[in-house]
Amino acid sequence: MGVGIADSEINATALADKIAKLRIFEDSQGKMNRSVIDCGGEILVVSQFTLYADCGNGNRPSFTDAAPPGEADRLYRYFTQRLRDQGINVANGQFQAHMRIALVNDGPVTLVLDL
Repeated sequence: MGVGIADSEINATALADKIAKLRIFEDSQGKMNRSVIDCGGEILVVSQFTLYADCGNGNRPSFTDAAPPGEADRLYRYFTQRLRDQGINVANGQFQAHMRIALVNDGPVTLVLDL
């Protein structure tokens, strides 16, 4: 999850609600028709300010569109709590930490949500 300077609780709420209800898991006919709630899934949320990297000018990324750490952490925690409030088990990465995460992407779909 990347938090930008213009993001607010309104954005975090909308994103949490969208993710909780997004029908991206297969039903018995193989169609993406079930949400994480429907299938009893879990969510891992990792804070990632580098999603806001702007490499358009020069050779060094700019992160001026990323929210300051204090605000980003607050919205990150708010977002994960909104998911938990919907009955979803949520695991968190550690905010502002160097983390090594192993992931197996099981499926042909990757979606970017920007609300």
